[in-house]
Amino acid sequence: MAQLEWSDALALDLDLMDDTHREFVELLAVVDAADDAQILAAWQALVEHTDHHFGQEDAWMASTRFASGNCHSMQHRVVLQVMREGTARAQQGDLQVLRVMASELALWFPQHAQSMDAALALHLRRVGFDPATGVVHAPQALPQGLIHGCASASCSDTVGAESATHSPQPALA
Repeated sequence: MAQLEWSDALALDLDLMDDTHREFVELLAVVDAADDAQILAAWQALVEHTDHHFGQEDAWMASTRFASGNCHSMQHRVVLQVMREGTARAQQGDLQVLRVMASELALWFPQHAQSMDAALALHLRRVGFDPATGVVHAPQALPQGLIHGCASASCSDTVGAESATHSPQPALA
């Protein structure tokens, strides 16, 4: 049982990101409630949403100088690959793997949202990024170089490049 519900604790004060995250939570709940006849279709809808969701965040990172190879984007790629592997196993008859994966996603997602996505949302607000239009309203606030890692001292190899003009973002778990 996934047992994840939307709450204010998951809200990041970035409407488009919050809406996308709310949809993820809702689709995960559909997978959780699905019977064997419905679970694969529900899972495939979740995978499709997640592909778009992660692609959207990755594009925002690229637009605001988070390097495409950072650990946030890497986590997106790994999670999506595992989800696709779940689809393949379910198509071969192993539906239980989707139930296990849904439970794991319910544990993973809040931590991802409250750490990596929270740091991204903070960065996007700092540079005045409008996710709906892709416009950066404070280009002078963009880091001089690409942000590698998660944009924190704990996992970045270039934090010093932007720290001269920006206060460091919180360390991420």
